[in-house]
Amino acid sequence: MLKKTLISAIALAGAAASASQAQAEELTISCGAVGAELALCEQGVEAWEEKTGHTVNIVSTPNSSTERLSLYQQILSARSSDIDVMQIDVVWPGLLANHLLDLNEALGKDAAGGHFETIVANNTVDDRLVAMPWFTDAGVLYYRKDLLEEHGVEAPETWEQMTKIATEIQAAEREAGNDGMWGYVFQGRAYEGLTCNALEWIASYGGGTIVDADGEITIDNARAAEALDLAASWIGNITPEGALNYTEEEARGVFQSGNAVFMRNWPYAWSLAQSEDSKVRDKVGVVKLPHGPEGESAATLGGWNLAVSKYTESPEVAADLVAFLTSEAEQRRRAIEGAYNPTLAALYEDEQVLEAVPFFGTLYDTFTNAVARPSAPTGDNYGRVSNSFFNAAHSVLSGDQTGAEAVSQLDSELSRIKRRRW
Repeated sequence: MLKKTLISAIALAGAAASASQAQAEELTISCGAVGAELALCEQGVEAWEEKTGHTVNIVSTPNSSTERLSLYQQILSARSSDIDVMQIDVVWPGLLANHLLDLNEALGKDAAGGHFETIVANNTVDDRLVAMPWFTDAGVLYYRKDLLEEHGVEAPETWEQMTKIATEIQAAEREAGNDGMWGYVFQGRAYEGLTCNALEWIASYGGGTIVDADGEITIDNARAAEALDLAASWIGNITPEGALNYTEEEARGVFQSGNAVFMRNWPYAWSLAQSEDSKVRDKVGVVKLPHGPEGESAATLGGWNLAVSKYTESPEVAADLVAFLTSEAEQRRRAIEGAYNPTLAALYEDEQVLEAVPFFGTLYDTFTNAVARPSAPTGDNYGRVSNSFFNAAHSVLSGDQTGAEAVSQLDSELSRIKRRRW
């Protein structure tokens, strides 16, 4: 356990003056280790350390959000002060709220002013602001614009078009000698990332959102089954079987090495694809995800927030760190350097941000109208719901069940969970 010595606290009001008088304190923050995320977090923390004189120990947490949540739950259930500031997923505020500090009290009632109202509302539990928006997310489709231009095709609007284009270009590339080329890569491991992918397939087919806003289970329907069956048809054909164990980074690794025509991922992958050592630099386009014959494009709402553990020994200093890292200046820097979507609407009109990440402007509606996972209607049971859903989707991708079998069985499982009251 990290030992901290608390001499005096820094109130947010007059923080600059107080910081010069207070003895330096040491905090621990958890930061994700996906792509450039950890490095950007480190840079932001270093700037705060220079400003305040405090020090921060950065803990790198698992890439898998499912494993990360489990780690947090263990730490918080033990009322441990090991981690002061936690990076939490957009679907976790309701699950962890009882263990988190009310930032409205620590930072003032206007702390979240200017941030997207939907995210602020998501992070507010029983009138308590338990997390500050750090960056938002929505799934997007990356494509090799050079290959599509070479073959005379446009970016696909439907999953059927994507499948056809991916099949044809993959075959042509392999015939030309690129045996490692695949048509499409995505996050297929049985974890929260597959919940995001599969929700996009099903919602874009008009198959609902697993559980609707009123808490009614909607998954057992023909369109949901059809969407899962289509995804299963990709495995071994346009998608490597190894994708059954891909998270975001494995998918990005294949695409960025030049071995995939299409990729589903989050916006963070843009800046990495454009890096100097990327084999696909200046060859990548980004559009909204395709849709099915009966639906519209659906992008799962993602994003991460910063929260302060209720068990921290330095609540005011920890809250000040959160305020700094979620500020406009920091979000602007992260958008330009790492393509992380700001949670402040004003930054989507910032010229330098749009120059660095052009699709922030064209896909603004995608980011602001993304499909939420059913964490609100299922409450504390969301973890069980998501686990059941991604396992069902994985069983279809693996060929163990048909889409119809999986959604029928899933309906029964969710009904059992619901009887526990969500």
